[in-house]
Amino acid sequence: MDQTDRKLLRVLQGDGRITNQALATQCGLSPAACFERVRRLRESGVIRGYAALLDPGKLDRSLLVFIEVLLDRTTDDVFTAFANHVRDLPEVLECHMVAGGFDYLLKVRMADMDAYRAFLGRTLTTVPGVRETRTYAVLEEVKATTALPL
Repeated sequence: MDQTDRKLLRVLQGDGRITNQALATQCGLSPAACFERVRRLRESGVIRGYAALLDPGKLDRSLLVFIEVLLDRTTDDVFTAFANHVRDLPEVLECHMVAGGFDYLLKVRMADMDAYRAFLGRTLTTVPGVRETRTYAVLEEVKATTALPL
């Protein structure tokens, strides 16, 4: 990957819907060379896909919550069962296995605290293997980006 590829990626992270012509112009390439480079980046897996970024507040998902999850056992079968279950929960935006004082960190979007309380009681605490959770409700989102530093 060279500097031109990195420039292409920076521009695409800012506007995934940019036309090939406009992308080529911004990066100092011919449209054919630009198209070929982007194709190569897609095929190699550097570009995994494209998505629309939505406003959670306008879609009744303004409450952002992080949840520490501690499992009752740290065995492969419990890890696998938990991960498989969490993948099917639409409220969970991200799930990360972490090292430290707990096993998983979840990022969850909900309508409000009542919706979160229902999710916690009816869904998350009923997942097999969950021993304990700690909730951190976000008061202010200072920075949120999907762009990687290039």
